[in-house]
Amino acid sequence: MPLTIPVILGSVRSDRNGLRAARFLVREIEARGHAAPLVDPAELDLPLLDRMYKEYPKGEAPAPLEHLADLYRRADAFIVVSAEYNHSIPPALSNTLDHFLEEYYWRPSGICCYSAGQYGGVRAAMQLRAMLCELGTPSIPSLLPIPRIHKALSEAGEPTDEWLTKATQKFLDELTWYAEALQAKRATGTPY
Repeated sequence: MPLTIPVILGSVRSDRNGLRAARFLVREIEARGHAAPLVDPAELDLPLLDRMYKEYPKGEAPAPLEHLADLYRRADAFIVVSAEYNHSIPPALSNTLDHFLEEYYWRPSGICCYSAGQYGGVRAAMQLRAMLCELGTPSIPSLLPIPRIHKALSEAGEPTDEWLTKATQKFLDELTWYAEALQAKRATGTPY
């Protein structure tokens, strides 16, 4: 059964490399027959968090928030693509994630982290794990770190080495397993 797995990009920099990873992941998810809408904060132009989506009177939230709320309610899992800024997550990613809460509940997440250096953004991923769990979308055990992203992926999101394709398949297999398991449980109800 097809799943809906939004790919949430975390950077708004003009020369951002994360778009390479997001394009790659969207293509790999869609090749499996699933939907993978890209959530790009540069295109959404969300305001800095003043109030969460749920704090707006019904029908009065800005259009981008209404669109995301609808998408997130239909989602079966999330993939978050995060750079590492000063050993932490990018502010645009935090802002994008923080607008919602209940919309994430009972859905797993996967973390794809990247950097220009050799560590692939894993220090940011450790902080992101805690944040995603608190939001109600706990991350799966595996990460998909991409070191030297500017060499690992072309601008179009084409991998330059087979290791990335193999690692991605394993990562997506795990995320799919969790997504299908939680989808089945959500169908029978949630604790609240």
